[in-house]
Amino acid sequence: MGCNLREKPGFPRFRGVGRYNSFCYPQSGFSLIGAELKLSKIGAIRVKMHRPVLGEIKTCTLRVNPSGKWTVSFSCEVDVKPLPENDKTIGIDVGIENFGVLTDGAIIQNPRFFKNEQKILAKAQKKLAKEEKGTLERQKRGKVVAKIHERIRNKRKDFCHKESRKIVNQYHYICIEDLDIKNMIEGSRFAKSITDASWNQFRQFLTYKAEEAGRKLGLVNPAYTSQTCSRCQHRQIKELSEREHSCSQCGYHASRDFNAAQNVLALGLNGLGVIPRSPRL
Repeated sequence: MGCNLREKPGFPRFRGVGRYNSFCYPQSGFSLIGAELKLSKIGAIRVKMHRPVLGEIKTCTLRVNPSGKWTVSFSCEVDVKPLPENDKTIGIDVGIENFGVLTDGAIIQNPRFFKNEQKILAKAQKKLAKEEKGTLERQKRGKVVAKIHERIRNKRKDFCHKESRKIVNQYHYICIEDLDIKNMIEGSRFAKSITDASWNQFRQFLTYKAEEAGRKLGLVNPAYTSQTCSRCQHRQIKELSEREHSCSQCGYHASRDFNAAQNVLALGLNGLGVIPRSPRL
């Protein structure tokens, strides 16, 4: 690799004690025997296995969380086992009032993990702010705050894993909105609620689970899915506070989210080539 001798070198970058929180063993230097992990130059460590390791282990990564908890993760090469095919379809409209409304009539309740822990978190952060920087007591308070954040994060992750697995196990064609979460959050008074809902994580889990199971996932442009009638395609502007859809053209009446889910399904199936046309959105 060449070097530009004319370039003025800068100062060395400061690397604090908390800059790196993980290290990886790529393909060698470790072995897992039962519940014991042997690491080169470290020794044997007993580990708590959350589930059996499948396939051939390729890498081993050790990571320390801000709360001080150490975790180890393995990347493995496994054989893909698609689920039996079926012709079931589902459209999903995600939201804040309900996490998701499905075209089969099911509703996924919004767990609001951050909101439920907000008072506990605020109390812990207030105690942290009172401690002087660099003291041992501040480190202890900081770990308490980190543990609360970690608990919220783990609950969200567990929720998204379980709900996405239910959908992938049951339906072959899955359609969901392709939301730009970053733009939705920017300058929005619902930013905290949108982040708490973890739509992006849900979609990520749904995407890789569907691919692994041989399912078909259709991502839909969310524009006008709530404004358009899923029965006659008439479009009428609705305020965000309007939670019911009542078409002035054909008289179709349904909840706003269920109507949107039907539009998402039609557009998604059209994109997947399952139906010949989609609503005029």
